Amino acid sequence: MTRTIVASATREIIIGFDQPFCVIGERINPTGRKKLAAEMIVGNFDTVIKDALEQVAAGATMLDVNAGVTSVNPNETEPALLVRTLEIVQGLVDVPLSIDSSVTAAIEAALKVAKGRPLINSVTGEEEKLEAILPLCKKYDVPVVAISNDETGISMDPDVRFAVAKKIVERAMDYGIKPHDIVVDPLVMPIGALGDAGRQVFALLYRLRNELKVNTTCGLSNISFGLPHRHGINAGFIPMVIGAGMTSAIMNPCRPQEMEAVRAANVLNGTDQNCGSWIMTYRDHNPAGGHAAPAAAAPGASSGRRGGRAGRAGPRAEEPADAKAE
Repeated sequence: MTRTIVASATREIIIGFDQPFCVIGERINPTGRKKLAAEMIVGNFDTVIKDALEQVAAGATMLDVNAGVTSVNPNETEPALLVRTLEIVQGLVDVPLSIDSSVTAAIEAALKVAKGRPLINSVTGEEEKLEAILPLCKKYDVPVVAISNDETGISMDPDVRFAVAKKIVERAMDYGIKPHDIVVDPLVMPIGALGDAGRQVFALLYRLRNELKVNTTCGLSNISFGLPHRHGINAGFIPMVIGAGMTSAIMNPCRPQEMEAVRAANVLNGTDQNCGSWIMTYRDHNPAGGHAAPAAAAPGASSGRRGGRAGRAGPRAEEPADAKAE
């Protein structure tokens, strides 16, 4: 069984088909959040701290950390800012972290100070990226998100996206990196623009699980981009994509409707043993007056352990679901 191990200094999480769905909190990302970007530029991390604590309290299994505040000289400005942001976050919470950047120097700088076993977000099928990122994965013994696009861009043909994913997995093996340390992002397309986007990703997930035997992730809210009441679409998508084999997602855990869908899918998928997490979270549920605050325990916790994505992974990075909720 494929298992991707990530860890903080004190806590290990397993991403896998037989594990609870791994929720990677997306909020520490200035892309599309002008207020957060402005704060981080001047060294104000109040919102970063707030977002870190709130996401873990809401049930995030991991946190994505991005410091891509500007496209001006990012090779000079981003490494130090990402390191500072990472240090603050890992000093606040005990969940594993995802280091999110398109700047190779920033990723390596963050890897030098990261505790435990973080996830790199990300590598693509572009030769330049493969040659820059895969050696870092090997050197620091960390897993990586593999985004299914290359020099030709994002293909609308799911078979092409599968071929790119396969290429990345095979190139990683050339570096001695096992498939269980590659977490493929099959690139969820907006359903409002591409009517079969849901069916595409379900078919891709089947192939990724059964042919490549890799774990998977996505920018969850991509599916609802451009539609009204996006969180309703997201909440409906979650159990379907989990049932199809997806094992993690970069999403906003502070949306109760979406987290409820994750927890329910874990129950129905048999990865919430004895319905324990569901019972602990919702035992005081009051339908008339709303439900109790979610338990702090992350739904993917095991008792054993996107700047970066903006130009590569589609609309989620351009306009996060909560970009206007500053």
